[in-house]
Amino acid sequence: MNFFKHLFSLLRELFHFAWKNKVWWIVPMTLVFLVIGLLIVVGETAAPFIYTLF
Repeated sequence: MNFFKHLFSLLRELFHFAWKNKVWWIVPMTLVFLVIGLLIVVGETAAPFIYTLF
């Protein structure tokens, strides 16, 4: 739980920085990195279950 608290704090600070300094390119880049990280985590956890099906 503490990890998510720090993660959300970091994201909030990053978006605040982008808003204040008008560097809008950071927002989509951050979202793409988060999606790629999520896909990696989901792919690693789903792999053992897929292998047992075949």
